[in-house]
Amino acid sequence: MGFADAVRSCFGKYATFSGRAARSEFWYWTLFSVIAQIVAAVIDGILDLTLIEAILSLALLLPSLAVAVRRLHDIDRTGWWILIAFTGIGILLLLYWDCMKGTDGPNRFGPDPLAAG
Repeated sequence: MGFADAVRSCFGKYATFSGRAARSEFWYWTLFSVIAQIVAAVIDGILDLTLIEAILSLALLLPSLAVAVRRLHDIDRTGWWILIAFTGIGILLLLYWDCMKGTDGPNRFGPDPLAAG
């Protein structure tokens, strides 16, 4: 999955917490989010506002949570594991899991997102 496909997929599944997301979808979405936040911060800095960045953050929150949950589903973990981020150190565990290869073939959360056809 390429950059544009990943962004299109995440916006298309804006609040879909079921199914699976491949590593490429998750990381391209993360890259898009970081770039969009930087652009918004620059625009806010030029205009001496904080409104654009705040609106963008709110707009990207739900799809970011959804793709993170679907990424956990890809490694056959329940989406509730996302709550481990609140422990602080759990962010490192989530980062490790986000880098792991997904389950080959279908798992309890759906078919392999990288499977042909």
